[in-house]
Amino acid sequence: MTRMADRTRPPLTRRRFLAGSSAAAAGLMIPARLAFANNPAGEKLHGISAFGELGYPPDFRHFDYVNPNAPKGGMFSFLPPNWYYNQNYQTFNTLNTFILRGDAPPRMELCFDELMVRAIDEPDALYCHLAEWVECSEDRNIWRFGIRPQARFHDGTPVTSRDVVFSFLTLKEEGHPNISTTLRDLTEAVALDAHTVEIRFSGDQSAQSILSAANIPVLSAAYYETHEFDNGSLDVPLSSGPYRPGRFEPGKFIDFVRVEDYWARDLPTARGLDNFDALRLEFFAERQAGFEAFKKGDIVYREEFTSKTWALEYNFPAINDGRVIKTTFPAEKRPIMQAWAVNQRRAKFDDIRVREAINLCFDFEWTNDKIFYGAYARSQSLFQRSEFVATGMPGEAELALLEPVRDLVPAAAFGEAVMQPVSDGSGRDRQLLRRAVKLLNDAGWGRQGTVLKKNGETLSVEVMIRSPVFERLLSGFVENMRRIGIDASIRLVDPAQFQLRLDEFDFDMVGYAVSFEATPTAENLRTIFAPQTANRPGSMNLPGVDAPVYEQLLDYVEAADNRADLTTAMRVLDRVNRARLDWIPNWYSADHRVAYWDMFGFKEPKPDYEWPVERLWWLDREKAIKIGKA
Repeated sequence: MTRMADRTRPPLTRRRFLAGSSAAAAGLMIPARLAFANNPAGEKLHGISAFGELGYPPDFRHFDYVNPNAPKGGMFSFLPPNWYYNQNYQTFNTLNTFILRGDAPPRMELCFDELMVRAIDEPDALYCHLAEWVECSEDRNIWRFGIRPQARFHDGTPVTSRDVVFSFLTLKEEGHPNISTTLRDLTEAVALDAHTVEIRFSGDQSAQSILSAANIPVLSAAYYETHEFDNGSLDVPLSSGPYRPGRFEPGKFIDFVRVEDYWARDLPTARGLDNFDALRLEFFAERQAGFEAFKKGDIVYREEFTSKTWALEYNFPAINDGRVIKTTFPAEKRPIMQAWAVNQRRAKFDDIRVREAINLCFDFEWTNDKIFYGAYARSQSLFQRSEFVATGMPGEAELALLEPVRDLVPAAAFGEAVMQPVSDGSGRDRQLLRRAVKLLNDAGWGRQGTVLKKNGETLSVEVMIRSPVFERLLSGFVENMRRIGIDASIRLVDPAQFQLRLDEFDFDMVGYAVSFEATPTAENLRTIFAPQTANRPGSMNLPGVDAPVYEQLLDYVEAADNRADLTTAMRVLDRVNRARLDWIPNWYSADHRVAYWDMFGFKEPKPDYEWPVERLWWLDREKAIKIGKA
C-alpha cells in the first residue's frame, strides 16, 4: 500500500499499505461504541467481522475463490502491479520490508505469516491463520490469541507467543510508519504461556480497529537477537510464510521460492493458494523494457498502466496467434484514490486559491482524448468506485456530523458536493485559465514579466515523477500553468531519490494513488489526513494536511458501529476534502487491463475485494505445452 505515486497500491495490513495514529477531538460528542454482535466477548472464535456476519463457518475447508485442487508447479514471472511499506518496483537494496530505511522488493510480505488473514470475498472479515482462535474483552481493549502449536519458521523452530510479543512491540517502536502508526494505541503485548498471547490497547476500540492489528506480520524474536531489526541489509530474514527468498540480483530480479513443507499448507486459510513453485519479480528502469520482455515471453503476466501502450502496441505476433490473451477484469469493490498532493508545508501552496488555480490548468477532457485514448474517467472523490463518494447536497445524517465543525470547514462543504472543472476539450480552455489567473491575483500573486510573483518570490511548481511516461502525460498541464505565469516544470528522478524525497516531503507536487480496504478504518486514514502525521517522515500525508478538523472527522469514522454510519462519516470526510482541496482528485480506471501468456488456470469470477493473481492462479501444463512454454 513502497509508496506509490504512479500506480495503484493497496493499503497497509500486511498486504495493504495504510495505517495511522489516533487522537480524540476535544468536546466532540461521539456515541458509545457498541460491541459487534457477531464477535461475542469471552468466546473463542474462528474469525471476526466488523459489521457483517462471517461468510465461512468454523469448519470451512477453503475459501470459495480458490481451487483447492490446483496443481503446484511452474514459475510466475511478472512486474507487480502494487507494493507496500518501503518496497520499490524498479530496484531494491534491502530484504527488510518493514522499516522505513532502504528499498525492498515487492512481495516480501508473502514470506511472513499473520495471526489472522482476510477473506477477499468479504468486505471486513478476518479468519484465524497463525492463531487457532481469538477472543476479546467486552470493551475490545484486550485481544487474546491462541497460537497454533504446529506453526513453524522456515528453520523448523516453533512460532510462539514470544515471537508475537516481539513483533508487536518492535513494529510499534521501530517499524515503517505505515505499520507503527497502526499500533499507536497498543499498550502491552504479553505472553501468557508459550502459545497464548494477549494484546492490550488503550481506550475503547472501534469495531474496525482490530482489522489492522490482526494483520501485523509475525517476526522471529530469536533471529533478531543476532540481527539488528532496523538494519537495511540484504540478509534473508527468518520467516514462516508460504514463500521465502531464493536467488536474487538487486536491480534485476528476485525469486520467491514456495516452501514445500509450509506448516500451514493444509489450513483452510491456505488451501488452494500459492500454487507456483516460484514467483520471479523482474525489475526494469523503463516500462518499455518491461513490455519488450513480456512480448518475448520472459515475463508471462502484465497489467498495463499506460493507455497509449494498451491502445496501440498490443499487436505483436504472440497476440495475433493467440498465445497471449489481452483482456480486462473488473476492478475490486473498494474505494480508490488517485490524486495530486500539493505540498502545503511550502507557504505558497497553503492558500486554497493557489491549489484551485493549479487544478484549473489541468484539462482532463483533452488529456483523456489525446493522451489516454478514452481509457479513464475523471475522479471526483478520494473514494471513487465506492458508496463513500459524496453526491449532491448533504443529507440529514451528514449534516448532523457537519454542523459541529461548521466553523472549521469551508462553506462549500454544506452545498453540492464539489465537482472537478469540466473543460471545452481544447487543451487550453480560456475560461478556466482566466478563473485561475483571478484566483492567483486574489491570493496576492501578480504578473511581473512572464511570471507571477509575490513579495519578490516567483510562483514555481515542480511536478515530481519517477517514470518518463508521465512527461508526455503532464506536458499539457505544465504548459497551461506556464501560460498563466506559473514557473512550472517536470522533474524526473531515479527510484531511490524519488522514494527518499517522498519520505522527507521534498517536493512541490506529486501524483499518488491508493486503494483502500472495503471497510476503511480511522487507523488507516489518519496517516493521510491527521495533523500528527503531517511532518512525520514516511507518512502518507503528502500534502502536509495540518487541519484539526480532520481529527474530528476521523473520530466519526472510528465511532461507526454499522456500515450505514461508516458510509455517512466517510461521505462527510470526502465532502470536506473536496471543499478544502487538500488532495486533488485526477483520474481513475474502472477495470484491470491485463495481458498474459495463455498457460494458466484460474477460477472465475474473481474475488470482489482483492486480486492477488500470483497467489490465486496456477500453471496449466497442457496449455503451456500447447504454446511452447512448458
